Amino acid sequence: MLRNVCVCVLCVLTFSSLLEAQTREEKVRRDREKVEASGYWIYNDLERGFEKARQTKQPMLVVLRCIPCEECVKLDEELMEKDPQLKPLMDQFVRVRQISTNGLDLSLFQYDYDQSFAVFLLNADRTIYGRFGTRSHHTLWSEDVSIAGLAKAMQGALDLHANYDQVKDSLTAKQGPKPDVPSPEHYPLLEGRYRSQINQKKEVVKSCIHCHQVGDAQRDFYLSQNKTLPERILFQYPHPKILGLILDPTEKATVKEVKPDSIAAKAGFQGGDELLTLAGQPLLSIADIQWVLHRAESQDQLTAQIDRNGKKQQLTLTLPTGWKRADDLSWRVSSWPMRRMVLGGAVLEETTPEERTVAGLPAKAPMALRIRGLGKYGLHGTARKRGFQVGDIITGFDGQTNLARETDLLAYGINAHQPGETVSVTVFRGGKQLELSLPRQK
Repeated sequence: MLRNVCVCVLCVLTFSSLLEAQTREEKVRRDREKVEASGYWIYNDLERGFEKARQTKQPMLVVLRCIPCEECVKLDEELMEKDPQLKPLMDQFVRVRQISTNGLDLSLFQYDYDQSFAVFLLNADRTIYGRFGTRSHHTLWSEDVSIAGLAKAMQGALDLHANYDQVKDSLTAKQGPKPDVPSPEHYPLLEGRYRSQINQKKEVVKSCIHCHQVGDAQRDFYLSQNKTLPERILFQYPHPKILGLILDPTEKATVKEVKPDSIAAKAGFQGGDELLTLAGQPLLSIADIQWVLHRAESQDQLTAQIDRNGKKQQLTLTLPTGWKRADDLSWRVSSWPMRRMVLGGAVLEETTPEERTVAGLPAKAPMALRIRGLGKYGLHGTARKRGFQVGDIITGFDGQTNLARETDLLAYGINAHQPGETVSVTVFRGGKQLELSLPRQK
């Protein structure tokens, strides 16, 4: 039953055959039948969940989950299934399974739409106790989430719920500002293609707005108006590790390791520190820390209250200008449309000093990004059509020669030009330097 606690989100649905589409459709329908037959979850009905929470005075556990996503199924089987730690805790919540973001209240459900978990712990009045669900790699989710970590986040929410009147004010900032649109289907990218509810009678999968599509629509909201992407949209939900904070996934918000000479080290953090609050907000998980970092400015100071060996003290994180840009975009589903727009469908990887030397480049070259993959179809096939080849090493892009990571190139390229403009690209191939070009695409 606990297998159901995997979450929405990172499914790029391709329909290579009618049979595959039917199989995914069948998965969703079987899942609904199983969930509704068990009676343990409220299925895809948030308002019913809030009403029940008001009646029972219980907190709510809302889990967003993409049924066809194979990675989510994998996470289900390895993290949740029939775990004895979670069942007694889950019994104390009103439990809602949300399988799509159609009609989702974006003033409340603000989270990293590229994640494979999206868990909300709430009061019936829609106050957020905390979020759970973090990932910073395509598949290595175990470094960020665990059963034990979810159990402790849930217990933390129960503790906050028991003392709600005393802690309510500290939870205010866990809900963000008014969104651009009230729910996903109102974004221009999605409007007219999707409705506020999925089609339960037929084509459930095709009528579902997946979480990553919300993120795509957010970016399109700016780009379609020829606006640059704000840093808070481009580098969403920064991972604490870019500050040098390596957190223990089995705890709520406990430091496992601090990287030397990092922002966290300079602030005085040590391994074993438990973060109680950050910017005044109680913390239940790594995702809660990411929420605070997401709302932080491009240059900021954040006060953390910690417990170190049973004693409480305060530390201050001083975030320098541009700190968010240290995060990694390449693992995200959202990097695929940006690769189309900026790189014509090319996928890049960093090279080692040894590989640069073999290619005839300086070992310490500031920019040497190798093309490890090229798209074949549509706009994703543009780089291939323009003469780029797998194995080419990009050493210059639009006159920039210090874009050391694919992330840096994507972040620069998405804002430097408008669709239709041409960008010069310098590549090394077979020991020779070539000058090619790419269009900035929509």
